[in-house]
Amino acid sequence: MPRTATRRSVRRTFLAACAATAAALALAAPTAQAAPSEPTPQIYAPSEPTHRIAPSEPTPQIYAPPAASPQAQDRHTGPEIRRFLGWFYGEHGPTDQQREKWVSDFLKEKQQQNPDHDVILCAQNAPRNIEVGPVTVAQSAGFGWATVTAYWTDGTTSTSTAYVALDSHPIELHDVVCAE
Repeated sequence: MPRTATRRSVRRTFLAACAATAAALALAAPTAQAAPSEPTPQIYAPSEPTHRIAPSEPTPQIYAPPAASPQAQDRHTGPEIRRFLGWFYGEHGPTDQQREKWVSDFLKEKQQQNPDHDVILCAQNAPRNIEVGPVTVAQSAGFGWATVTAYWTDGTTSTSTAYVALDSHPIELHDVVCAE
C-alpha cells in the first residue's frame, strides 16, 4: 500500500475513534440541574505556590462553535477547566467542602456505590502531591477532561482522567475514570 494511502487509513481510524469517544461522552451527559445558591469558588491562581500544574501545552479542540454562538458563551473553556481542576485537587486532594459543593450528583452516587474506595482520587488514602495535565475539550460531546497524576509516599504514581461538563453551572467535577 502506498505511504499516502497508509496515512489516510491511519487518519480515518483515528478520526473514527475520536468520533466514537465523543458520541459516548455525549450519551453520558448529565441532565440539567439548578445551580446552587453558594458563591462561585475561588479559582486557583498560578502565583499560589501550594499546587503544581504540569507544563503548559496547547489545548487540543475537536470542534469549536463560532464565537457568536450563545452556546460557546455559556460553556467552560480549556484554561478555565484546568484552573478549576488545579484548585479542586490542590496538592493532596479535595476537601470535604469541595467534594460536597463542586462534584456532580453522578459522581456522588458513584462514591456511594464504592464506600471503600475514594473515586475522586482512585485510592484509599491521600497522595503526597497531585499534578493536573493539559485539558482536552470536546465541544460536540459537551465535556473537557485532563489527566490527574497522584504521587504517593512509597514513590509510586497513579493516573486518572477527570471530566468536567462544559455546561455545568457552577463548574463541577462530573466524573473520574481511574487508570488500570
